[in-house]
Amino acid sequence: MTGTQIRAARVLLEMEQSELAERASVSINTVRNMEAKGRQVVRVRLDTLMKVQKALEEAGVEFIAENGGGAGVRLSKGQ
Repeated sequence: MTGTQIRAARVLLEMEQSELAERASVSINTVRNMEAKGRQVVRVRLDTLMKVQKALEEAGVEFIAENGGGAGVRLSKGQ
């Protein structure tokens, strides 16, 4: 997962960094640092990454794996 994917997911959900931090039970600085990686793969503890991904998925986004067209995010069906 890249910082850009995290930021894009959050924007699609109209969610502030502070809300994501609260939902994922991480600090707002963690979210800021993750997003600051831009297109680079985020390198944090696996449990931290999974908390952020789970919080975003539960809020209604899907992460799209690199499949030749590039990694990304989209709103889940029903959102």
